[in-house]
Amino acid sequence: KLFFTDYGNAAKVERCDMDGMNRTWIVDSKIEQPTALALDLINKYVYWLDIYLESVEVVDYQGRRRQTITKGRQIRHLCGLAVFENYLYTINSDNLSILRINRYNGTDVQALARLDNAKEIRVYQKRTQAAVRSHACEADPYGMPGGCSHVCLLSSSYKARTCRCRTGFILGSDGKSCK
Repeated sequence: KLFFTDYGNAAKVERCDMDGMNRTWIVDSKIEQPTALALDLINKYVYWLDIYLESVEVVDYQGRRRQTITKGRQIRHLCGLAVFENYLYTINSDNLSILRINRYNGTDVQALARLDNAKEIRVYQKRTQAAVRSHACEADPYGMPGGCSHVCLLSSSYKARTCRCRTGFILGSDGKSCK
């Protein structure tokens, strides 16, 4: 799945398959300017910052069990969001500090370090990397991902795929080759 935020005409948090199909709004009320998003892949939660409403919130992948983690003026200056174990990590763009927020007790906020210039944060740790199982976009005997001549996108599951073409090409009738 692909998760993303939008605060155009109607602010929302959405999800879709990697090929863009099955687009679903998971948060579309009491949301104004969602600017950062982080996923808890193990427990299937979506966290986001709303800098207009000055809040950090969470829902499950279906948009249920919504909770506010923390709220207040300090959220206005946050950018980037990552989750690891019991904490959310973000950047305070006002003083360029890395903040750690307890995701179960939003009042436990600690500044960890300062950076010269940062707008985004990511956590790289072996436990956060999902084990890769065989999937529909694996290279075929000819080295083509999922048998697609240009681009292979996972679809509704790891067993399904959609082929796409680079700009200037169109997909052939076989659904795999580009012309």
